[in-house]
Amino acid sequence: MTAVRVPATSANLGAGFDALGMALDLYAEIGLVDGPVPDGARLIDRHHIADIAFRQLGGRGDLWERSPIPMGRGLGYSGAVRVGGAAVAALQRDGALTEAALAEVFEVTAALERHPDNVAASVYGGVVVAVDGYVVSVPVAFDPVVVVWVPDSVTTSTDKSRATLADTVSRADAVFNLGRAAMFVAACAAGDTTALGIATDDRLHQPARLELVPESAKAISAARHAGAWGAWLSGSGPTVAALCDPDDADTVAAALPETGHVKLLALDRRGVTALDPLDAC
Repeated sequence: MTAVRVPATSANLGAGFDALGMALDLYAEIGLVDGPVPDGARLIDRHHIADIAFRQLGGRGDLWERSPIPMGRGLGYSGAVRVGGAAVAALQRDGALTEAALAEVFEVTAALERHPDNVAASVYGGVVVAVDGYVVSVPVAFDPVVVVWVPDSVTTSTDKSRATLADTVSRADAVFNLGRAAMFVAACAAGDTTALGIATDDRLHQPARLELVPESAKAISAARHAGAWGAWLSGSGPTVAALCDPDDADTVAAALPETGHVKLLALDRRGVTALDPLDAC
């Protein structure tokens, strides 16, 4: 069986707008139809974004998809399934997801996604910085729980959300974000969880987006007050993600608004992987 497992993602991570991404242990699976479709999977057609990525990398045949990643909620569904489609094509061609194949998967899917942070995290796992087609993995010196709050009745269009953002920003706001994005990377590498409270602040995209989803703003505030190291609007929202000590995860989860549901996740540190045939049944 030719199939892959791809992690969901949280992008921006506060101040790292369009540059920082994090892979989560919530997985989409994309596979080549070469027998019965696995339980819980569905066939996808030529218009599906995973199929488009598959064919752009030379894939042949039909695909199935199985995914619990919610669509339009800021957890990187579109990036994950695009990575899945392209990775299946690479696996079909090469027989393995080599370093060169992963680089090709990233190049193709970043162009389709139009911003690289989500797809970079789905391809390589962990926390990544993606700029101008180049990806660097950030060492993460702690093992947090990622508390994810997903509102029950709100979705977000990335394109519409981006339309609310200013074309220019002040020097003060640019410096504010530069410092915090750099601090996020340094805090991960150093294991300095205290710094994450500062590092996940943002002035470039969250204020405008949170005006459209006030419950998400409440969730960020609630998570921080309940002991989360840092919290942010995941991607374009409306989902909120927070990092915390595993011992505090239940307390943080209980503090979040009842208008959404909570997932307790971990970092995925592997990225896209070939799926064992037994796992796909």
